Amino acid sequence: MLNKLLSFTRQQDLIHPGDHIICAVSGGADSVALLFSLYLLKEKLGFRLSAAHFNHNLRGEESNRDEQFVRDFCDRYDIPLLVGSSTVTSSKKGLEAAARDARYSYLRSLPGKIATAHTADDNAETVLLHLIRGTGLKGLGGITPISGNVIRPMLSVTRQDVENFLQDWSLPHIEDSSNHTDAFLRNRLRHHVMPLLAAENPQFAENTSAMALRLRLDEACLNQAAETPSPISVSTLRGQHPAIRSRILENFLKQNGVREPEASHLSLLESLVYSDNPSAAGHFPGNITIARRYDTLVRLDNQNTPEDVLLPSCGTVELPQWGIRITLSPAQTVINTDDTFTICPQGQLRLRSRRSGDELQLPGGTKSLKKRFIDRKIPASERDFVPIIEDDASIVAVYGFGTDLRRVAQQLPALQIHIEKYT
Repeated sequence: MLNKLLSFTRQQDLIHPGDHIICAVSGGADSVALLFSLYLLKEKLGFRLSAAHFNHNLRGEESNRDEQFVRDFCDRYDIPLLVGSSTVTSSKKGLEAAARDARYSYLRSLPGKIATAHTADDNAETVLLHLIRGTGLKGLGGITPISGNVIRPMLSVTRQDVENFLQDWSLPHIEDSSNHTDAFLRNRLRHHVMPLLAAENPQFAENTSAMALRLRLDEACLNQAAETPSPISVSTLRGQHPAIRSRILENFLKQNGVREPEASHLSLLESLVYSDNPSAAGHFPGNITIARRYDTLVRLDNQNTPEDVLLPSCGTVELPQWGIRITLSPAQTVINTDDTFTICPQGQLRLRSRRSGDELQLPGGTKSLKKRFIDRKIPASERDFVPIIEDDASIVAVYGFGTDLRRVAQQLPALQIHIEKYT
């Protein structure tokens, strides 16, 4: 066992000279074997060793017995010990998950590398759990050797290796009574499924753990190839291999607030990519909306349609809700562009958003604003934010398009309107 652990530690580059390694110890066989192995290797590898125990207070006197056992074991070998404690209650994910979260929260707060005693059998069980619940390549990768400040040096070591090691060194350990119950799915796999698989192949756990580590490398390679571009182009996505595309979409969802994208979320996002509707949108957890802007995927902010604004006859007005600054002044010359309009107003000037039936006459004829928005490929989500200027007679101009030809000032005096967009 010691040679396997040492070889794996070097292969995965888990421990460096000068590291402070804190071994998580429950008192069970696996954690005792890991702690004593690290105790034997600390001079060889040049690291400083401590231990940590977390008392969940879930099993009354048995929990206190476990803590005392770990204290006595560490005293025997002069290993510094850190002890944490909490009264764990069941969460939405169940009592086992709540206990794990509390334990890792404590361990990750400690100053050093945290070594946990996950074995090849644990890794194989994890892969089976993921298969039962449904998984992809990431789930088939099982337990990672390194996760933040947590390292797992025993992923190539089997439970049989552990038992042999404890016997060879005459090391005591304690049994957690909850390990014998079939209340948890992992225990049912351990007690009933793993023995059947081991009967077919005694090296099942080792082989599965090794496979998981190889698949982790494949997953890392695919993720590296799936660098998420900004902006994210629909046409580019359509040309990607499905394995790359799904990872780009997953990363995109995470970057836009969907913390744990599921298969259904990826399927919905992919349907936007292949939709015939250039303004298609989908709703995701957390009240998040992702939409197409023709060839681009974007997250939409939940904004209300801007309110109508009465404009002064002269001066500059800041309109943050619209994201514009509008200046009205006497015209020195007749200028008409997509953001500057020279007109002779009839009555009160107003700024508003689109309405059904709006039309605009430009060179080439009169078209509805809806048709002009479509021709210009303005996404539906942005159309309410296109500034439209009207007076008591009609629409006089539309930002980004120009002045209605029927309302262009033919001579001075006239009013000039300039709209400046800002973010």
